Amino acid sequence: MEKGAVYLVPSLLDEKGLNAIPLYIAEAVKKCQVLFVENERTARRFLKQFWKERLPAGEEIVIDEYEWFTIHKAEEEVQGIFRQKLKEGKTIGIISEAGCPGVADPGQLLVAVAQDMNVPVVPLVGPSSILLALMASGMNGQQFRFFGYLPIDTQQRVKAIKELEAESKKNNCTQIFIETPYRNNQLIESLLKHANPGSRLCIAVDLTGENEWVKTKTVAAWKKENIDIHKRPAIFLLLA
Repeated sequence: MEKGAVYLVPSLLDEKGLNAIPLYIAEAVKKCQVLFVENERTARRFLKQFWKERLPAGEEIVIDEYEWFTIHKAEEEVQGIFRQKLKEGKTIGIISEAGCPGVADPGQLLVAVAQDMNVPVVPLVGPSSILLALMASGMNGQQFRFFGYLPIDTQQRVKAIKELEAESKKNNCTQIFIETPYRNNQLIESLLKHANPGSRLCIAVDLTGENEWVKTKTVAAWKKENIDIHKRPAIFLLLA
């Protein structure tokens, strides 16, 4: 069996945040023959934009020369194709919908396949909303937990907020979570209503974009603000 390799290719958090993608990403993608992506349309757009603005004049990469596969949630069929391409000795790139593959991302299941096959996995530097928000929050970066999405159901959401806050207070742990952008304002409303007024809440919006902002205040202080981040990509951090 020939031995391929797997490159974990970071992608944009914001369409205006191309400077957050290091130039050496282009060299890695050039080595790839196969691309497994969370969303082919946005991955193609990202690479075209990257080639256009960051490659030297006259240098071109033909996107259609790659084999393209969509990850979805890395169903068994996709994992089987991925495994077969590695057996063929192919060099593969994995591209997330936003940020870093394998971090809050279905690409982790493909990486697990590569690890089981003892194939080299190369993580590449790029923007991660989780780490960028934590860096700018002023909260505990020694102990933190990424929870993912809070429940949609109102009662379950309130319960989750209380549990996250209790764990944070007990372990001095920063709790990090996200929401679908069109439900951001509802999440903020729940946090301000049910979290302890003295707890610190960080809201990070449009990371790496032109309208980026990251602010940390107590819940009591946030109550005095008029916050509207409807449909804007955001990440939230809580420290009791």
